[in-house]
Amino acid sequence: MATKIRLQRGGRKGYAVYRIVIADARAPRDGRFTEKIGTYNPNTNPATVDLNFDRALYWVEVGAQPTDTVRNLLKNEGVYLMKHLRGGVRKGAFDEDAAQKKFDAWKEAKEKGFEAVRQSEAKAKKDLAEKKLAAEKKVNEAIAQKVAEKKAAEAVAKAEAAAAEEAPAEA
Repeated sequence: MATKIRLQRGGRKGYAVYRIVIADARAPRDGRFTEKIGTYNPNTNPATVDLNFDRALYWVEVGAQPTDTVRNLLKNEGVYLMKHLRGGVRKGAFDEDAAQKKFDAWKEAKEKGFEAVRQSEAKAKKDLAEKKLAAEKKVNEAIAQKVAEKKAAEAVAKAEAAAAEEAPAEA
């Protein structure tokens, strides 16, 4: 029996959420499956992947063929790197501890990269908000200045009108 690791669609129209499942290659996309190993939500930024790492690694090692999208998800989660490192352990290139250290270093570097991206996005968002606030203050100051000029003109006009009313009364 040929097994596939594939996505099974769920969610509502316009908001797809997927389950990552192990299924017979002949089964339809949303049909019968052997095991659910995770979920994938492409609607969030960044996309959310919740994966049972050990089961995914097991199925990849026993020969289940992933679809293109699932292969990319598994690579990003490090399943294929761990498979590669375990192969090195089996061949005697290094021991299990060294493999785990390499994997942890890769995972940490990846997390640092994600954190750097998050911080840069937050900084860009903050800078944009500050620019918008400064522009709004500038517009408000211009409006306040126009209002002050208008009030001053009205006060001068009232003073002239009051002076004009007093002047004919004296004559």
